[in-house]
Amino acid sequence: MAIQINTKDTIGKIQPELHGQFIEFLGSCIDDGLWVGEDSPIANECGIRVDVLNALKRLQPPMLRWPGGCYADRYHWRDGIGPRDHRPVTFNENFGTYELDRHQFGTDEFLNLCEQVGAQPWISVNMLTGTPREMVEWMEYCNRREPTTLAQERAKNGHPEPYHVRYWGIGNEVWGGGGTLTPEAYVDQYRRFSSAIPSFTRVIGEQSDMYAIASGPDGNKPNERVNWTKDLFDELARYRQPKINGYDAHFYNWNITHEDDTSTKYTKEGWSRLIKGCLELEDEILRQSQMIQKGLAGMPLPEVAADPRLQHIDLIVGEWGNWHRDATVARPALYQQATIRDAITTALTLDVLQRNCDTVSMACNAQTINVLNALILTDGENMALTPNYHVFEMYKVHRGAMAIRLPRQDEESKVYQFASVKDNDITVDLINACTDKGVDVDLAFDSPVKAQSMISLASNDLYACNVPGERPRLAPTHEALTSVQGTKVTVALKPASVNTLRFKIAA
Repeated sequence: MAIQINTKDTIGKIQPELHGQFIEFLGSCIDDGLWVGEDSPIANECGIRVDVLNALKRLQPPMLRWPGGCYADRYHWRDGIGPRDHRPVTFNENFGTYELDRHQFGTDEFLNLCEQVGAQPWISVNMLTGTPREMVEWMEYCNRREPTTLAQERAKNGHPEPYHVRYWGIGNEVWGGGGTLTPEAYVDQYRRFSSAIPSFTRVIGEQSDMYAIASGPDGNKPNERVNWTKDLFDELARYRQPKINGYDAHFYNWNITHEDDTSTKYTKEGWSRLIKGCLELEDEILRQSQMIQKGLAGMPLPEVAADPRLQHIDLIVGEWGNWHRDATVARPALYQQATIRDAITTALTLDVLQRNCDTVSMACNAQTINVLNALILTDGENMALTPNYHVFEMYKVHRGAMAIRLPRQDEESKVYQFASVKDNDITVDLINACTDKGVDVDLAFDSPVKAQSMISLASNDLYACNVPGERPRLAPTHEALTSVQGTKVTVALKPASVNTLRFKIAA
């Protein structure tokens, strides 16, 4: 097969936030996965596992979403601040977690983690059991620079300077566990919460940096996701519009209906089904984008020029990833393994997001540690990096680059492709989704190039996975390029492989 790469035909800039992560008090994602406490025999830094912390520092996730997810709907932020031995003990029923919740990892611990790994924090507020006042006080605690009582409390808890948290989710999956609301009921609640958001400005007319994220549809329901967005924008168009910066649609690659298909056991049909399923996200992105634009076009003009009018809302994919059948009954809750099949769908999803960088502004993998499409797995003192982690690490180079316009797939060879350019550096992703056959790919560039590297993640054993405490079975390798001649490059791809190739435009 042959691929033509025109570095001047670009789509837009790949925002780093498209590579975001999501951590939630669910199963052992945070407790035991990230947080072990300062008294733990497991090596830790201020209570955070050193092995996990180092892995996150290496990955440099541009964004971390917390505390949920569904957990956010019952989370009261004051339970998680102040001296840890004085924090209340509650019970966490979130998705069958069924554990005592001692609130040892709270706002300051999370925001300090973000500072250490270089991530922008996205905090989801409690709309279901919380109040606008509780949300406002949380924001004041995090961001107020003036010496108010809440700012002084933050200083007493170890952080005199404001955290400057910009991204705030107002409600989570409100069509389900977040309230089983209708779009009309949600908009009524959203208006109250978003209107209460402090501006943290000092001059009248100064633009606030606070970024309000509304709950979008359940992306896995073809009819509901269309009706939800339509009805929500119809309701927003009634009278004055509230502040909305982002619209958060969730999409999971469900794999729970076939008994013979689990995270580490599947047929060829199961392999193909999962790959096809992850690509449905692209259709959902395009459809939601069109509906947002149509909804914004229907916003009425204000009677007074000083009144705001919604003109732009970013599309966000706040949760995405594979959800296998065995995770639904796993202990800890939603724990699942990852094989090369998960690595391929993770790479395909990242390429979908990057290819649609002119439409999607942020996205978060669900979740970072020990839950669903995990990057890191822990078991006691042991830790393993999943093949998903390696994909994210291989793809770091795309952050801030310009996406190049390419077809998604070569239909004959079943090779999926993506490319980006930044300055004189070109990165090409090639994914061979065929399980039993390698393929040679001819790349043709619009100008001569010099080969820099080829990194490949592949497995002869389709069911192999990395287990904490055992020697890794899946890890990237550096491969040699078959042929590089001026503008022509030949690449040999292994079966079932994710590959990133780097080139430099020759002077």
